[in-house]
Amino acid sequence: MEEMYNWLNSLININKSDYAEWTELNWLNPYNVVEEQKKRTGLLDSIGEKFLFKDTKPYYNGISKGCSICGAGKWSCLFITNKCNANCFYCPTKQTDDEPPGTHGLTFETAEDYAAYVNHFEFKGVSFSGGEPLLYFDRTLEYLKAVRKNCDPEIYIWMYTNGILADRDKFEKLADAGLNEVRFDIGATGFSLDKIAFAKGIIPIITIEIPAVPEETERMKQLLPEIIEAGVTNLNLHQLRLTRHNVKKLVQKGYTIIPAERPIVLESELTALEILNYAKNQNLNIGINYCSFHFKNRFQKAGFRIEIAKAYGIAKDFISENGYIRVFTKNSIRYDQVRIFDQDNGFSNQKALNIGGKNFYLLCESMMPEEKLTDNLCRQIEDLLNKEPETAPAVSLLFRIWQLEYIERGLREY
Repeated sequence: MEEMYNWLNSLININKSDYAEWTELNWLNPYNVVEEQKKRTGLLDSIGEKFLFKDTKPYYNGISKGCSICGAGKWSCLFITNKCNANCFYCPTKQTDDEPPGTHGLTFETAEDYAAYVNHFEFKGVSFSGGEPLLYFDRTLEYLKAVRKNCDPEIYIWMYTNGILADRDKFEKLADAGLNEVRFDIGATGFSLDKIAFAKGIIPIITIEIPAVPEETERMKQLLPEIIEAGVTNLNLHQLRLTRHNVKKLVQKGYTIIPAERPIVLESELTALEILNYAKNQNLNIGINYCSFHFKNRFQKAGFRIEIAKAYGIAKDFISENGYIRVFTKNSIRYDQVRIFDQDNGFSNQKALNIGGKNFYLLCESMMPEEKLTDNLCRQIEDLLNKEPETAPAVSLLFRIWQLEYIERGLREY
């Protein structure tokens, strides 16, 4: 496990360097979180075998179809705008400016362009997010109608909203246009359920999707019966994460910050697991899942990498579970990654891709330079590729290949 520890230590150094000016941040000290680790172990054990996506998503009583599509990597999330009319302390981004609808750094000036993109990559699910989509309701409705008109009729479509501008008329129009699910962030409205009433009986699936805020643990437990009565079928609890945008507010909370690929909040995870277990113990009629940072960081990114690699013309057998391109011979191995842009960067190895009249550019970049192999190393790599190891390899090269080849299993220890 030495290579894994070295890599985790590198994440600690990167995180602390990125936030060096914030000396007040309470970074995780693994020697001081014995009780927290014990509590998490107990909560996870209580869940039993209710885990999805390589044990990164604990759940109770089921998840929505949209969440299943997300984990399978067949989902496109379109940010209708980057502007929001709420001021949530936990928001990870600025959200003050309206910008053209976009996703993964790509912009779509017309709804038809976006529908063509969805068709080309054969996404099974589409969501509209922001910012706040209801700030630009006509735009949201236009893109929804275009996807429903031009894409697979079985495509599953949902929308995220803080609900501030919600009313019955809007939801009736969204339902008529084919919206399957709406997800409310009630943290933006003081945990009020009033706006959800406008969607009840109109939108088929109503979900509450919020970060798991430690200070609100007991309130959320007590609110669960009212949530169910309001017509909510699913509760998705996210893990709070630290960003340059919310650091001023999060530092005041005194949370324990875990250095990961992005810094995340320890207490938020415990909150989500505690609420999930409470619902289970009370046998409540609602589906709850913990949408951990590790789930989102691993599965959402891997799914998109796989789709882009396929678009570049790479055969499925040469694409790793983690979405990277494997070039393996008896003498050498390397890994590449394909990225997509909607501007010509002038690189000689990029490929042009025309979708519905809009030009995109696919660029293949090195993720691991070519390594020459001895016969012994070649055999070890073949073994690694034939069967995913239960623990991370101890040899440096094998560890790097493991990272690029497989999606890491489970929630990391504190």
